[in-house]
Amino acid sequence: MTIHSSKHQDDVDKNARSSYFNLPALDISVAFPQATPASKFPPCASDYYQFDDLLTSEEQAVRMKVRECMEKEIAPIMAEYWEKAEFPFHVIPKLGALRVAGGTIKGYGCPGHSVTGAAIAIAEIARVDASCSTFILVHSSLAMLTIALCGSEEQKQKYLPSLAQLNTIACWALTEPAYGSDASALNTTATKVEGGWILEGQKRWIGNSTFADVLVIFARNTTTNQINGYLVKKDAPGLTVTKIENKIGLRIVQNGDILLKKVFVPDEDRLPGVNSFQDTSKVLAVSRVMVAWQPIGISMGVYDMCHRYLKERKQFGAPLAAFQINQQKLVQMLGNIQAMILVGWRLCKLYEKGAMTPGHASLGKV
Repeated sequence: MTIHSSKHQDDVDKNARSSYFNLPALDISVAFPQATPASKFPPCASDYYQFDDLLTSEEQAVRMKVRECMEKEIAPIMAEYWEKAEFPFHVIPKLGALRVAGGTIKGYGCPGHSVTGAAIAIAEIARVDASCSTFILVHSSLAMLTIALCGSEEQKQKYLPSLAQLNTIACWALTEPAYGSDASALNTTATKVEGGWILEGQKRWIGNSTFADVLVIFARNTTTNQINGYLVKKDAPGLTVTKIENKIGLRIVQNGDILLKKVFVPDEDRLPGVNSFQDTSKVLAVSRVMVAWQPIGISMGVYDMCHRYLKERKQFGAPLAAFQINQQKLVQMLGNIQAMILVGWRLCKLYEKGAMTPGHASLGKV
């Protein structure tokens, strides 16, 4: 065992540092060959049973338009924004151009897609990025749908056209710090005053809330003790939204804490169709169909990534896909996705013919 003197060790360290810092720049892709990065999304290989045959030509066109945009515009930047936990605001116009916001809503500048077409769009967004699909789901399948189902004609005319183009953004605020699953027990209050309402309370985990132009807020009417809905502008006095930091999942989604301190909402911004929690549940029942398609899309993307990686990555002189244990995992994933797609498709068809029950929607989501 040799023990170096302190001076000798300093010389060794100095030479090592000098050698390190004088190295020519390495081409990392050559020095450390890896599989194709996620920023270049693989072709879709997860539609094994040719699900496209069950879609109309319009639904197929929506699927391909959304897929192309997501692979070209979102895939290259999603890792960067995920790491920074920031939202890529510059892609909002590109997502708006897809004409998927508003989904099944007809008129008011909305696309009026079939339920299946709207669901397929959500799946294709989720296939590339779960956060982007959550952004669209909150904006479209919750906030816009609430206005469409529960708003007055004036409210629909005023808000929906801009929201459909993503020129303005909406959020949907039901969950509170003390009430998540038990949403019907919410504490936020709405007190009637001359010309409008005063809102007091808190909301938590509200996606899009930090930059939303319109906030759909649910509060308990202090006179009737029933749940009512209100449209609150982002610059309303007494409204404060704080971003929730240090999330593990859906990091691109900007979830916020909402504080309402004597926020005045004029009568024309109360949603006339929300007079109980049952009215809110009607919106949730429809949105669950879309939400069910989010994990379908995510699973498709995971499979596509794994499928490509296992073919590209080599060990022991063969691609990882050549080993039966990996083949078994891929086959199990692929089979599950086919089953998920068919359940999701059936759910859409039940809804389209008016036969879907809340149980159907909930089981599909599960």
